[in-house]
Amino acid sequence: MSTAPKPAAAPTPERQILVISHSTLFYWWLVWAVGFLMALITAVSDVRLAVVPKDTVPEPAKADYKVEITITHPTDASKSDTLKGREVLIAPQGEKLPRYRKTDTPETPHLHISRSKDLGVLFIIVLLLVIFITNVPLRGLWSVIVIVFIVALSIIFHLLEFWEVIMRYLSFLDIRINLGGYLFFSIVLFILWLVVFLLFDQQVYMVFTPGQLRVRLEIGGAETAYDTSGMTIQKQRSDVFRHWVLGLGSGDLIVRTSGAQSHTFDMPNVLFLGKKVREIEDMLRMKQVVSGGPQH
Repeated sequence: MSTAPKPAAAPTPERQILVISHSTLFYWWLVWAVGFLMALITAVSDVRLAVVPKDTVPEPAKADYKVEITITHPTDASKSDTLKGREVLIAPQGEKLPRYRKTDTPETPHLHISRSKDLGVLFIIVLLLVIFITNVPLRGLWSVIVIVFIVALSIIFHLLEFWEVIMRYLSFLDIRINLGGYLFFSIVLFILWLVVFLLFDQQVYMVFTPGQLRVRLEIGGAETAYDTSGMTIQKQRSDVFRHWVLGLGSGDLIVRTSGAQSHTFDMPNVLFLGKKVREIEDMLRMKQVVSGGPQH
């Protein structure tokens, strides 16, 4: 009796670990996220910005005006009203309010803006902090020193009652951005961030497989293969602000190959670097055990 031959087992896919080096634009996610948040708050505030000439005078509400003007709603005559009990803005003599080009009539205020000046101030502070953090690396002890300095300075200012003085002067800082400003900046930045993160950053990478390392260091550049025998990997000391506050656990990786023509590769801004390093080290150890084999 004959038996059918057993089908050949499918080859096991080779294990590989992909390491992608991201640009510093990745850390700017906080800016577009805060921008969208400010846009949402501005949209629901239901306040409009009036653009007026210089020296325009606000007139408070009065029970009776010397001149009574009837205001007719452009689309609903039932909403017509007078100025009694209403506050108005009076343009200076000879000046006109912004006007529609077609009808040459004053524009109705339509720009959405927040009543609070704190939104614009907070957005600019976040923007400046991200610019500083992404351009001034503070690794290891320097990160700790900066944090301790900030905390100590805050406590000293509190004990000396300097915060009241600082807040009093900051109260004069008035930065207002309308809804269109927040949305335009945030949408453009988000699109750039998404394109770079999903397209361009994917072109700069390392691929670790048992016994081999494939490297591409430039967009459009060629991929080069190296043997992993004697290879060393090093995780650089973390920048607390860049890698943990903005990078959510990212880090910088250094890889050194061995042999007569050794190479050193610097891969900055690798996401989830701690996990990647552990996986690479496990792969390299397994390769050494398999290649060594039993001794007879």
